[in-house]
Amino acid sequence: MSKEPKHFTTLGDVAARQLANATKTVPQMASITPRWLVHCLEWQPVEAGILRVNRVRNEDQVVVECSGRDERSLPQTFVDYDANPREYMLCAVNTVVDVHTRISDLYSSPHNQIAEQLRLSIEVIKEQQESQLINSPEYGLLANVAPSQRIKSPTGTPTPDAMDSLITKVWKQPAFILAHPDAIAAFGRECTRRGVPPATVTMFGSPFLTWRGIPIVPSNKLPVVKGKSSFILLRVGQERQGVVGIFQPNLPGEQSPGLSVRFMGINDKAIASYLVSLYCSLAILTEDAVAVLEDVDITKFHNYG
Repeated sequence: MSKEPKHFTTLGDVAARQLANATKTVPQMASITPRWLVHCLEWQPVEAGILRVNRVRNEDQVVVECSGRDERSLPQTFVDYDANPREYMLCAVNTVVDVHTRISDLYSSPHNQIAEQLRLSIEVIKEQQESQLINSPEYGLLANVAPSQRIKSPTGTPTPDAMDSLITKVWKQPAFILAHPDAIAAFGRECTRRGVPPATVTMFGSPFLTWRGIPIVPSNKLPVVKGKSSFILLRVGQERQGVVGIFQPNLPGEQSPGLSVRFMGINDKAIASYLVSLYCSLAILTEDAVAVLEDVDITKFHNYG
């Protein structure tokens, strides 16, 4: 009498995984954005954390003359300066990162726990930096646009006509337009409705909508309040008398321009502390370097049928 062969089941997935090493990613954080504004600005180092913006005053009183061949009577003039120029002070964004030494000693493979804690904290600080460049009541773009450089859309919506009016305010070498992603989408709808879809351009390896050849750069740090937002047009760079970012160079523990990480020691509870600091500000060198299209309704939808 023959015996029936025994049937063995295969090794199951759950048991097999006990011998496998899972490949692990570094921690992912959805709040991280490209921060295009920081990339698009020109950054200038300053001494002692101060930038004094000297401006000419009464420039219409500078007298010149286009004379003929007789140069016996040349006009005399001089260029006067503002006696009380504005000074921009660097502002700090700080945090202290605490890591228990037991955690960093035992659980730093394959990813270093201290490095990841610092990396994520720096990302949060840089997000706050971009927000302050736009919204700070002291030096942010929205709070420092001159009254003469503020306009509104006649229809209340981000129409091509309104964007053209914005360009007239910064017509000397405009660099880019800054807007919330929802505002850019609303402008795209308005252009499509009129049969003039905006062209795109590639910068930093990513596509951007443009208007009249000017890139429209997205940032979710521009406020959207009750369905309304703003479009900011900038000219950038000191040579162009535009908008410049400023930072403090040669900081102790410098990781990147204006950003430093310093070890603060280990306390009696075996917690290691690291001070992360970012020093920056923003200066508008002349009033016509920036303009804003304000209170734009970005929620209206049109019937295309």
